[in-house]
Amino acid sequence: MIVLGLTGSIGMGKTTTARLFAEEGVPVHDADAAVHRLYDGEAGGLIEREFPGTTVAGRVDRTRLAGRVVGDPQALKRLEAIVHPLVRKSENAFLEDARRRGAPVVVLDIPLLFETGGDARVDAVVVVTAPVEVQRERVLARPSMTAEKFEALLAKQMPDAEKRRRADFIVDSGHGLEPARAQVRDILAKAATMTPRR
Repeated sequence: MIVLGLTGSIGMGKTTTARLFAEEGVPVHDADAAVHRLYDGEAGGLIEREFPGTTVAGRVDRTRLAGRVVGDPQALKRLEAIVHPLVRKSENAFLEDARRRGAPVVVLDIPLLFETGGDARVDAVVVVTAPVEVQRERVLARPSMTAEKFEALLAKQMPDAEKRRRADFIVDSGHGLEPARAQVRDILAKAATMTPRR
């Protein structure tokens, strides 16, 4: 089974690209969605113990939690120490299930793949990119997004040029859906001939 790591900076079209892989029948594990499930489930009590007053009825209140960790690197580290192992557990269960079902290729959709060393756990990395002006337009169109927030988010992420340099495959989402779909199909054709690295 070939494991593809999918990543890309904010506004590059990673979510859409993950959907294109799924539409081709590829199982996709979405790390962000796993975090949301954990916040509504098993991470709730652990986070409440570490950050009292951040949950309501056992579910993490994201606004309250953000108020406690944003701008506090130590608090963020404590939160990550709770959440990251649970996300890995979810990822491992997903991989085991896909192996059992005989999936030839799977995708791990991890926003901070390089930043967290996730690239060491995959056979190849797919980086989604787009021209800077397209990225900016997409992100600033999001509700409650400001230029300042956008710059702060970018500052936490590895630059797009560096991600592209380290990629095995690139999907350029700046030209619309069908060209991106063709690139995804091309990647899957190449993945079918690969040997697992791990």
